[in-house]
Amino acid sequence: NDKTKSFKTVVTVDEIRKVSRFLSLTSHDGSYRVVIVDPADDMNTNAANALLKNLEEPPARTLFILIVHAPGSLLPTIRSRCQVVRLNPLDADDLMTVLETTEPAPPDDPAARAALVGRAGGSARNAILLTQYGGLEIASTLDTLVTGRKSDVGGAFRLAEAVAGRDQAIQFDIFNRRALDLLSDAASQAALAGDLARAKKLSDTWHEALDAISETDTYNLDKKQHALIMIDRLNSAMRM
Repeated sequence: NDKTKSFKTVVTVDEIRKVSRFLSLTSHDGSYRVVIVDPADDMNTNAANALLKNLEEPPARTLFILIVHAPGSLLPTIRSRCQVVRLNPLDADDLMTVLETTEPAPPDDPAARAALVGRAGGSARNAILLTQYGGLEIASTLDTLVTGRKSDVGGAFRLAEAVAGRDQAIQFDIFNRRALDLLSDAASQAALAGDLARAKKLSDTWHEALDAISETDTYNLDKKQHALIMIDRLNSAMRM
């Protein structure tokens, strides 16, 4: 986001419309034009429909690369027009190799390293954010708040304040992504266990959470209030 100097949490229709304008231009040397949507599963409904129009009638010598973490979240009409190339997550050793080149260095404590690897999900980007912006503490605190036996109202307010400041845009992004990951992981576990009703409820909550993130970003809503509502939403969904 050029205005806030932070990571956007949703791919909007305005950004996809830029793709259409880009594709209307002629390549000066006849080479391929490449469009990368990363991550494509962060597109809202309007953005996905706008992209679909480009995929239905792509210009010649155009390559679309859609980076997706949850293929099922894409419109079926988009998935049917794509060739799937699976990229495996980085293992623990590779993640640590990446982090050794950054500041601050990864934690020395084996337990902290294991937690970092687990929450990074094989993503170098996630691992860097977790180490550089207090992300590991944010994720750990959120995990504790939504998996504990009792609600911790004071802890929820402290976390909301920590991620909602004017200069905390990246921390706010980390909070939101961890919230979505918790719901996604819980839904997957429920589905594997055969509890389809719980899996559907968690999946619906994931979509509600994504919509809330989009609305907060689009309309510049109160971030602290958003964080508190998100924690409450997670508490209700994870403990049902």
